[in-house]
Amino acid sequence: MGMWSKVRDFFAGTDADDDYDELGTIEEPRRNVVAFPESKSGRCRGVSIFHPRRFDEVTEIADNLRGGRHVVVNLVGADRSLSQRIVDFLSGVVYTVDGKMQRLGESIYLFVPANVPVMAHDSELAAAAGYEGY
Repeated sequence: MGMWSKVRDFFAGTDADDDYDELGTIEEPRRNVVAFPESKSGRCRGVSIFHPRRFDEVTEIADNLRGGRHVVVNLVGADRSLSQRIVDFLSGVVYTVDGKMQRLGESIYLFVPANVPVMAHDSELAAAAGYEGY
């Protein structure tokens, strides 16, 4: 477009850019998908359930927790001193990965890595765990 054409369009009240105003702006579609981080292998981390009977089994449980898996430990029927040692050890492991520990029932525990919300909806369980707000 030449200079004289622009001057003529200016005095005539038209603008060459008006053609683009009719088209409007193209909006990007909204993304409603949230990406969750996956493990290095690209597979879902999942849940591991353990029923240990010896203290040397605790290393496998700790490895699963450090690997980002949710861990349920069933200590029903285990010796009281063994149960206490296992819970103490796993409490330390869950602390190192900034995770959480939740007692699910008599001698059953849930250990989760960081950024995993745990909400107790059973009022008795929540009160026992110190979650009065749930």
